[in-house]
Order: sequence, then C-alpha cells, then structure tokens
Amino acid sequence: MSDAATYSVPFWINGEEYHAEKQYDVISPVTGKAIHRSGAASDADVKKAVEAADKAFKTWKKTLPKERRDVFLKAAEIFERRKEELGDYMMQETGAPRQWADFNLDVAKDFCLDIGGRIRTLEGTIPTTADPETGAMIVREPFGVILAIAPWNAPYILGIRSILFPIAAGNTAILKGSEACPRTMWGLCSVFHEAGLPAGVLNMLVHSPQDAPRITANLIAEPAVKKINFTGSTGVGRIIGRLAGENLKPVLLELGGKAPAIVWEDADLDNAAFQCALGAFLNSGQICMSTERILVHKNVKAEFEKRFVGAIDQIFGSAPDAPILINSAAVTKNKALIKDALAKGGELLYGNPDAVEKSDTRMKPVVINNANREMEIYQTESFGPSVALYEIETEEEALEVANDTEYGLTSAVFTEDLRRGLRFAKEIETGAVHINSMTVHDESALPHGGAKASGYGRFNTATGMAEWVRTKTITYKF
Repeated sequence: MSDAATYSVPFWINGEEYHAEKQYDVISPVTGKAIHRSGAASDADVKKAVEAADKAFKTWKKTLPKERRDVFLKAAEIFERRKEELGDYMMQETGAPRQWADFNLDVAKDFCLDIGGRIRTLEGTIPTTADPETGAMIVREPFGVILAIAPWNAPYILGIRSILFPIAAGNTAILKGSEACPRTMWGLCSVFHEAGLPAGVLNMLVHSPQDAPRITANLIAEPAVKKINFTGSTGVGRIIGRLAGENLKPVLLELGGKAPAIVWEDADLDNAAFQCALGAFLNSGQICMSTERILVHKNVKAEFEKRFVGAIDQIFGSAPDAPILINSAAVTKNKALIKDALAKGGELLYGNPDAVEKSDTRMKPVVINNANREMEIYQTESFGPSVALYEIETEEEALEVANDTEYGLTSAVFTEDLRRGLRFAKEIETGAVHINSMTVHDESALPHGGAKASGYGRFNTATGMAEWVRTKTITYKF
C-alpha cells in the first residue's frame, strides 16, 4: 500500500478519479495509525458530482437492458479477479478479518450476476379504462439521480446494494461512502468503471467527519437528486428522513436493530446454539441484523447455555487475538452496557469484559445471562460483541419481550414445530423472521428492510427495481 504521507484516496466524478483539495487522515483500527489520506468533499465537489450524474442520466435511462446487463456481468468477473486487492482495502480500513472481507466480495459478485439477469423484468401494464374509447398505459420510469449512503461495516455488500438496483433501473447514482473506509468504496466503484460503466452513471465521494451534516444536507437538497437511500444508525436515519421530508423527496431507510432469537423447548439445541453464536458475533456483532437478545425457554435454558458456550468456543475461540472493532468508542460502549447489566443482577456466562487486549479497539465475545428489563442492554443496540440471554416460558411472554423494543429489523425462531414457528413469525414485529436460522440474512432476491425504528422501504425485493422506478399514466383516445 502507498505511504500514508503520499497517497490520498480520490473520488469518482464523471468517470474519472477526482482529487479534492481538502483531505483528512484515515485511521486504521488495526494499528491506530493513519494508513492514508482521503479527499474530503466540499460544496463545490458536491455540485460537480450532481452535475455529472444528472447529465449522464439523460443517456443512461435510454440504454437497452442488454447494455446494462453486460456491464454487471463484466463487473462480477472483475470482483473475482481483484478479490485479494479489494479485500485488503476493507481489512485495513475496518479491521475486518479476511473471511468477512471475502464474504462481502462474494455477495457483491452474486448481486451483479443476479441483478444483471433480472434487468428485463421491468415492465408496465395496459389497464382497462372506464371509457371504451380511451386507452391507457402505465409505464415505469427511473427517478433520475439517486443519492446512496452506505456504511463501513459491510461496505461491499451494503455499498453495492445501494447503487446496483437504482442503476439497473436506469437511474444514475452518487455514492456517499463512509469516511471510515474511503478506499474500500473507491475500490467498489473502480470495478464498475473498469467494467465499462459510462462516465457519470456512478459517482462517489466522501466527506470528513466534521463536514457530515453540511455535505449530506447539501446533497439531499440538490434539485437533481430525486430519491435517497440510507443504511446506518437509527439516530442518523431520523436526520436523513427529516431532510428528505423537508425537500419532499422519497427515501429508503434501513436502520438499527435489536434482533431477538427465540429458542423454544423443542428446538434443535445444537443448531440453535451455533446459529445464535454466529448471529451474535459475526463481524464482532457489527451488523444491523446481529442477534442481540436470546430468549430461551426455561425447560432447556441450562442445556442451551452449555451448548451456546461450546458453539462460541468452536467458532471464535481459536483466534489468537481479540477481534477488532471499528474504533475504541465501540469497545467502550459495549463494556459500559456489560458493566451496567452486571450491576443490575446479570451474570457473566462467557467472556471477560475486563480483559486487556493488544489495543483499545479489540474485544472478545461476552455473554450476559439472566438479563432483565432494568438493564440498558435490554433496549440499547450494542452493535458489538455482547449479547444477553433471557428466560421465557410462554409464547405470549416470548412475543412480549421480542416486541418490547423500538427496533424491528430481523429476528429468529428455533423450534421443530413449523406451525409454532409460523405463529411466532406472524406476531413478531420485524421485517424478516428466520425459522431455525440466524438473524443475519440478506440476499438480492428477498425484500430487506425493517419495521418501527428500523426504517421503511425495501432493498432488493422480489420485483427487483420496484423501489427505483415511478409510474406514469398515459391515456389516449382511439
């Protein structure tokens, strides 16, 4: 990698690398040091990106499905060929292990293949009108410029999801990447430019942390920007939603979560333990769908605890060092939640929150047992390597606890009785329920989004581009 003093991550504007005048240091959570610098968007840079996307829209919306498909299929090949390079960017900037980086890139490749094959599914309708002398057509048209805001925790998956469906539907896009991983976002966009995406169809910029409010507000207010999608925290999502509303623009929000997993007394406990361990601690719990509350039937709780501890050891116990979180603040937050839980009657089932690791960005999994409603961890999204166990006895009690949160992104149920699983699924207030599998699940053919404070609108969707086109009614006299 280039020396931090000499390399600065450029933007992508109008098909070319663009070096901003203003810059900031990118700090790696792996070393705690600057690994390179990055351009930091100014108001003028925002204008350049919007103008490029708006100009490109006039021609991109007229391209044939085959032309778009071929770019996506070529991009899939490039993701595979550049897998090691692109994975390195993500590992260095976010502290992710190689397995998580490779998984991100595999999913990005699959998104290209899947969406490329579904571009032709966009179609309109010819309804029957009240007047037999009048005909009508309902056509679907792209919006224009889409502002896509993607986070750092799964940058290739969430980054590509934010831009690929809109571009497939004929829109152009501006990716406002996370300031934590600008080179990763640059790498994502470089794949599509190498694959032959026309200039201006996909633009990318980042801002310095202190400039976030102004640059984001300016992007949303730009008249050429017609729709926004945002994946991130509920707190920031509220701000994005307010700004979009003030500008009368539609927005898709996929926000935080507090995913419950219900383990019933007839569950396959080995599977439940494995899936809950994976769901809670994959990427150190830094996933919006991470399992945060495990509700276990009292008749099997003692046995589940043993198997859960064994599953954590099996999956994560062999690592020589503690997993890396995005920054020290994430570690501090999780340790504070654990300390509060222990002070209010919780018990430590797994891990040592007082362990001294190689750096203040590292933390091993911790499990709190016998959690209760008085603890901060009951309501607060930890977004880290901590999870809490609760004892339940009836279906009503399980649903009460599962739904007693402002969040509603995803959930899991473990039972060998499918009818019971479906009863739970109908009553849990989340955008997805996974029976006998972990709470973390996202694929391009399935709608993805939340309920309540976890957001609204759906990424992916079975119809593919439905979120990224609007209908137009055309009538004509015979």
